[in-house]
Amino acid sequence: MQHPLRRLLPLLPLLCLVPLAAAQAGGAPHYRITHQLQLPGDEGWDYLVYQQGGRRLFVSRGTHVLVIDTDKLAVAGEIPDTPGVHGIALAPEVNRGYVSAGRSGTVVVFDLASLARIGEIKVTGENPDAILYDPATRRVFTFNGRGRNATAIDASTDQVVGTIALDAKPEFSATDGRGHVYVNLEDRNSLAVLDARTLAVSALWPLTGCEEPSGLAIDAARGHLMPVCGNGVMPVVDAASGRVLGSAPIGEGPDAAGFDPGTGLAFASCGDGTLTVVHIAASGRPEVVQRAITQRGARTMALDLEKHRVFSITADFSPPPPGSAQQPHPHPAIVPGTVRLLVLETHS
Repeated sequence: MQHPLRRLLPLLPLLCLVPLAAAQAGGAPHYRITHQLQLPGDEGWDYLVYQQGGRRLFVSRGTHVLVIDTDKLAVAGEIPDTPGVHGIALAPEVNRGYVSAGRSGTVVVFDLASLARIGEIKVTGENPDAILYDPATRRVFTFNGRGRNATAIDASTDQVVGTIALDAKPEFSATDGRGHVYVNLEDRNSLAVLDARTLAVSALWPLTGCEEPSGLAIDAARGHLMPVCGNGVMPVVDAASGRVLGSAPIGEGPDAAGFDPGTGLAFASCGDGTLTVVHIAASGRPEVVQRAITQRGARTMALDLEKHRVFSITADFSPPPPGSAQQPHPHPAIVPGTVRLLVLETHS
């Protein structure tokens, strides 16, 4: 995933602040911010992961993972010493969680119930970023940005069982729960299909019209994949053939996607301060039904599938410093004490 501040872009014109006509029709969703929670610390952030059924949200915060009780909207604990943390994968079958620590090139293993640290696993590529648990094989996959490969870990033994060469920069991933793992290849504008059992690339599909795919959502029941792309689109891809079934416009600076099977809605969270809500028909045809307003910088997200809530995170930012030859596009700094969790809920 991109640096927490890399994709921050100016707000869209005022038109983007108005829900689309479809969202104004009767029965259309209307997501809005209902709660905010100030979070401790001034570090950046990356992936958010919600524990379905456990009602806890795991938030990556630079050097540690913050755990939020989403019923109380209060900090419930943390997993320390995860340098350069990007993502968190939850493996309830073995009561463990896994954290990709990019700077140390390791995966930190923790007890899912107590949050106690169990150990570390050295991965086989530089900068482990996205991380995924596949329940069909009980394997954890890290997608290593600079390593341009993926590492497979047996969650039963916490041992590395193989490496998958990708020859590309992997981004977010998804599993269908039946042994197929899908991963966006950001610098190739494509999507790879991995066999989680044989640890081989079984297909490589170009994402026509999609530039720099980052987030990826899946409707496993209908076999639809929904990547979000840096040029402001969300294509719907047939998970069996790689055929693009349709495409929907989204906001600027997208970095995460989600799908709620209970509502048939897909989501794209964007750094411009919008959350695009897309209804996916059985045929795969997407239709934008709302452009919800979040806050500038809220580019990552997680879904609560029971209560149909959306969680995101942002902060206030100071103006970026002047560019230099060494750093022509410096990132704006986080204003201390302003990092906050956003909770969005809907009323039809």
